[in-house]
Order: sequence, then C-alpha cells, then structure tokens
Amino acid sequence: MQICVDADACPGVVKDMLFRVADRTGIMVTLVANRPLRTPPSRSIKSLVVPAGFDVADKEIVRLAEPGDLVITADIPLAAEVVAKGGVALNPRGELYTADNIKQHLGMRNFMEELRSSGMDTGGPPAFSQSDGRAFARELDRIVQKAQRSNP
Repeated sequence: MQICVDADACPGVVKDMLFRVADRTGIMVTLVANRPLRTPPSRSIKSLVVPAGFDVADKEIVRLAEPGDLVITADIPLAAEVVAKGGVALNPRGELYTADNIKQHLGMRNFMEELRSSGMDTGGPPAFSQSDGRAFARELDRIVQKAQRSNP
C-alpha cells in the first residue's frame, strides 16, 4: 500500500499525521500539488509538483493509484475514480469513501452543485476542527493496521 495525497487543500495537521505514519511504518506517502511543498527529510515521503490546471493533480493521483492504495482527498469525483480503480479514499475529516458509499456521496455533491449553480447560497464546509483531526487519525490508523496485517 502507498498513500497519495491531494495536497493543495490538505490541512497541515493531516499532512503531519501522514508524515509520522510514513516514518513509523515505511509506507510511501506522496503529496501531489501544483506548487512546491515542504516535507521532512524521509525515504518514505515525497512531493510531486504538477503543472497548474483543472484536475491536473487529480489525474496524476489516479494515474499513480493502484488497487489497495489509500488516497487522501476531499474531492469526491477524485475519490470515485480511486474507488473505481480498487483503492480507498479518505477525506481529511476522517470520512472513508468506498464502493459501498461513493455513489451516495457523488449524488449529494452533484445536488449541492446544482443548487449553487441556480444561485442558492449553500454555504461552505465548517472550519477544520480538532474532532475532525481525531476522526482522521482513527480512520488512518485503522487502515494502516489492516494493511500491515495483510502485508507484514
């Protein structure tokens, strides 16, 4: 298993958790962004800069992702592509996107997009909170432990 991160909008606290996991487990963590990012020195952490443009980073993440890999993203269409390839997607708030729930998430996202395009103010997501960070850490730990049990 490797972990790919849609890093442009990923909260710093989530990146820090991923860096610790990479160092502790040796699982490769690749941050994909359209600008250079600071990463700690580690053989298990790399940063990949892609050109700016619509969905360029998403396309690179899908290209890199293999079945069984974990992708960190809040982008539901990207999560759907990862799930279709046999991967798992986790958003920075700790919500797991799987084959069982991705269609529901896509439907809700598309519905909200229709509301916004009709002029309705749907508001934005709440600020990232400590409870979001804890939920992410719990789910990440569960996924990593499962991967280590199946691939000692």
